[in-house]
Amino acid sequence: MFQNILFDLDGTLTDPGLGITNSVMHALRKHQIEVADRRELYAFIGPPLKDSFMKYYGFSEEDAVRAIDEYREYFRPRGIYENEVYPGVPELLQTLKENGRRLILATSKPDEFSIEIMKHFGLYEYFDFFSCATMNEKKVTKPEIIQYALDELKITDLDSCVMIGDREHDILGAKAAGIRSIGVLYGYGSREELEQAGATYIAETVRGILDYV
Repeated sequence: MFQNILFDLDGTLTDPGLGITNSVMHALRKHQIEVADRRELYAFIGPPLKDSFMKYYGFSEEDAVRAIDEYREYFRPRGIYENEVYPGVPELLQTLKENGRRLILATSKPDEFSIEIMKHFGLYEYFDFFSCATMNEKKVTKPEIIQYALDELKITDLDSCVMIGDREHDILGAKAAGIRSIGVLYGYGSREELEQAGATYIAETVRGILDYV
C-alpha cells in the first residue's frame, strides 16, 4: 500500500527504556532530584527532551537546555548502548525492502546518536534516508522531522507515505504533514493515547504492521 515508510526509532524499532531513564536520572541528580521508580520517566521516551524536562519537572527553558547536556554525559558513553531491538524488527525491515519499499528513519533523537544506534544494532543497512533531530535542537519536533524527509526526498504523493510510531507525537506529526499513520502498542504509548491523537491504524505487534503496509 505504501511506497514510503517512515519509522520512529525509540519505542518502535528499539526499546531504549534502560538507557534513556538512566540518562534522565543522571541529569536530574545534578538538580538534586532523585527518582525511585524509573517507570516514572518512561514519558521521556519519544518527545523532545527539553519539552519533557520542562513539562514533568518544571524546568525553565535555560535549565532544560542544561539538563540535556547533563543527560548526554551519561547517554553518549553508556546509555546509547543500553538498548535492544524489538523482536521481529529486522525481519519486518527485510520483508519491506524485498518488496521494494523506501524506508525512512524519522526520529527526534539527534542524528549523531540515531546513526550510531542504527549501525550498532544492525538496522542501518535497511534504510534509504535518515531524518533526525539536530544536536543544537534547531530541528527537533516530529512535524519538522517528517516534513524535512518529504522535502528532501521530493515526495509529493502523500498517499504513498505512512508514519509508524508508538507515541502521540508520531501520529500528530503525520497529521501535520498530511500523511497516514500506524500507532504501535508494543512501545511506550497506550491505545488511548494513539487513538486520541488520530492514528489511522493501530498495530498490536511488530508483525502486525505488515497488515497495513
